[in-house]
Amino acid sequence: MTAIALTATTVRTRTLLTAGALATPVFFGVSLAQVFTREGFDLTRHPLSLLSTGSLGWLQIANFLTVGVLLIAGSAGFKRAGYGKWAPRLILIAGIGMMAAGVLVMDPSDGFPLGTPYGMPATMSWHGIAHMAAGSTSFFSLIAVGFVLARHFSRAGQRGLAIASRVAAVILILGDGWAMTGGRAGSLTLAVGVFAAMGWVSLVAATRR
Repeated sequence: MTAIALTATTVRTRTLLTAGALATPVFFGVSLAQVFTREGFDLTRHPLSLLSTGSLGWLQIANFLTVGVLLIAGSAGFKRAGYGKWAPRLILIAGIGMMAAGVLVMDPSDGFPLGTPYGMPATMSWHGIAHMAAGSTSFFSLIAVGFVLARHFSRAGQRGLAIASRVAAVILILGDGWAMTGGRAGSLTLAVGVFAAMGWVSLVAATRR
């Protein structure tokens, strides 16, 4: 392979990893901008997915789709960068799950958008159920990739990075678990968990370019 070809390959790998690095700041930047500006939204009660509802819901839908594409591109970067088979595959699944969660909008609930009755809806639509399935797929994939990356770093003798990978995965396990049990401020703990797990993927992508 010529030096020019090697350079082109390196540039493509860095570009794909840059996409993965941008996934977390884009998702949480756009989400938090809405959290603080959309009337009636309370992050301690409302999951970020609920921002996809209402007249401005298209913003969060676009956010999900964009971040899904960034994760999918990032997964290709991880593959090119030598992270084995499963880390790229799991990041790819997480990206597809994010895109599906964007298309399959959850049902309005618990007072959001404004005018929606408080509490959970008596029945869920098919797309609301599918949204939960898509979101869970992304969460489980992000948890799994944390442990896969931990194994990768352990084998490379990078103990600190291995520990950080496991911690990121455990934070999402705890945050999601607390939310699923109906714990106080569960939507907030879920958001923190997703930020930790997805943020770690983005950080690894940013530092391995």
